[in-house]
Amino acid sequence: MLAFLILSSHPGRVSEASGTPGRQEQERSRVTRQRLMEAAIGALSELGWAGATMTVIAERAGVSRGACQHHFPTRADLVAAAVEYVGHQQVEAVLRKAAQLPADARRTEAILHMLAGIYLSPVFTAAVQLWVAAVADSELRAQLAPLEARVGREFHRLTVRLLGVDDSVAEVRELIQGTLDLIRGLALANLLRDDSARRKKVLHRWALTLDEALSVRRIRGG
Repeated sequence: MLAFLILSSHPGRVSEASGTPGRQEQERSRVTRQRLMEAAIGALSELGWAGATMTVIAERAGVSRGACQHHFPTRADLVAAAVEYVGHQQVEAVLRKAAQLPADARRTEAILHMLAGIYLSPVFTAAVQLWVAAVADSELRAQLAPLEARVGREFHRLTVRLLGVDDSVAEVRELIQGTLDLIRGLALANLLRDDSARRKKVLHRWALTLDEALSVRRIRGG
């Protein structure tokens, strides 16, 4: 009773005392989910869909299979969340680096190389493994279709923002999409061998072409 009266006279302490365990549990849950998603990306990129089982991912994350399924009931749930989570992190990293981009004629080419860096990461390799597996797996395909649309929109917006153009114009939208398709194709070519020399030449040429095509559409001062 005395303890209750003391705590009742300091409502802030009640909130702190009762809230701390909850916050700690939320933080543990967040960390566990993050470890599982990062482990899923690593397993997918290295072992493929067949090898990236829930057991393997749980072992890599250092948690039990039961804990893994508590956070992600199915493997499709886990890998879809992982690709979206890590992909979003990469977009944020690019935006943080955007301030360092040159403001002169080299800017467009630097942007293309920055975007290519995202597609050359283990996340893209993992995504390719998922796309291939989804061809024969209707459940996985249903999970990936909306994810692909969301990620595609996010990358499109990122490219528009970096290039400083107005994508309300159909021609500009098509150029942006063509740019992303080109970079994705170059990343696919790099999966089996180091294609960096050819990629550098292609991106240099496309930067010149893109600058010329977008010059009249670029937002002044944007």
